[in-house]
Amino acid sequence: MALAEQELNEIEQVLTGPDAGSAAFGELRRRFPKLALTRCDASDVTEAPFRSYPAFDLHLLDASEHCAGVTDDPAKATGLILAKRS
Repeated sequence: MALAEQELNEIEQVLTGPDAGSAAFGELRRRFPKLALTRCDASDVTEAPFRSYPAFDLHLLDASEHCAGVTDDPAKATGLILAKRS
């Protein structure tokens, strides 16, 4: 599933909203049920984030090949990694 610009804008709205810290993961799961979602601490991800927000770094996940990996290409994204910033 490629992420279109409209979907990236919707993700940004969730991650910059007033409840981003407590409700972002559940809200993204509700809005994007076909995307794989993972959450972790920002220190657990060594790759540069696709985008950064006040509470999270957003990484795009590409699991289309044999091994899953982080990508910076929304056309290859099959999921999201929400890395909680402290």
